[in-house]
Amino acid sequence: MPLFLAFLGVVAFSGTLPATREAVGELDAVFVGLGREVFAAVLAAVVLLVLREKPPRRDQIPRLALTAFGVVVGWPLLSALALRGVTAAEGAVIVGLLPMATAVVASLRAGETPSPAFWAAAGMGLVAVLVFAAIQGAGVPRGEDFVMLGAVVVSAVGYSEGAALAREMGGWRVISWALVLFAPLLIPVVLVAGTGDGSPGTSEWLGFAYVTVISAFAGFFAWYAGLARGGIARTSQIQLAQPLLTFLWSALFLGESISLLTFIAGLAVLACVAVTQRTSVDQEPLLASDS
Repeated sequence: MPLFLAFLGVVAFSGTLPATREAVGELDAVFVGLGREVFAAVLAAVVLLVLREKPPRRDQIPRLALTAFGVVVGWPLLSALALRGVTAAEGAVIVGLLPMATAVVASLRAGETPSPAFWAAAGMGLVAVLVFAAIQGAGVPRGEDFVMLGAVVVSAVGYSEGAALAREMGGWRVISWALVLFAPLLIPVVLVAGTGDGSPGTSEWLGFAYVTVISAFAGFFAWYAGLARGGIARTSQIQLAQPLLTFLWSALFLGESISLLTFIAGLAVLACVAVTQRTSVDQEPLLASDS
């Protein structure tokens, strides 16, 4: 069950980069990255009000803030900025590092202890991504590549902290309260960013709707529940499938050509992360409470 829940989250998230890439074609990147969180917060507030949920405890607020830093602010903003200069398929290669980045953060936050083989595989995956970025940038990694790497790092923090907190609150409550409590701080920035000169059409708004409803809100219901119930480091490896799914959506909906180099790089990253799945990780599974 935890792996199935996590896989549902991965399927939801695999459309994020193509949808964001489409949206930033005419919409301001900051508006797309942070505006989606503001609108998702409205959905979360409705759910919490209808279900008459009690506010989180005071000691949970800092942990919700750390979760929000990763998945409400850091990831959506940085990934939207990066996708102005890289294709969704290229971004997916870098996002292939997210499963092991999440496991690394889990080792720091949840006391999990990966083996030396795990760290070796993680290092090889990082090298594969940097080599790919350098080749794509004519020998020099582009600024957007490093921005996407930054998005992966902060997202791993949000994933790990949110999953750990989900054992106390339930996965859907974590993302709902993270949005409601912290997205309102983004409203002034979103209002300014929304005054751009772009001329968005139906496809751009559909992309924005997807990242608002699915990527910023609904996808986390299954994702956090899966991580919390199955253990962060182990269960997060189901995200190995995300780059290949993103390749598929990018080709189908954006007409992006998937170069042989991009595909090989994606497979190389997946192979490195797959090795981490076969190495030992001492961990304590987190039991979610979604009642």
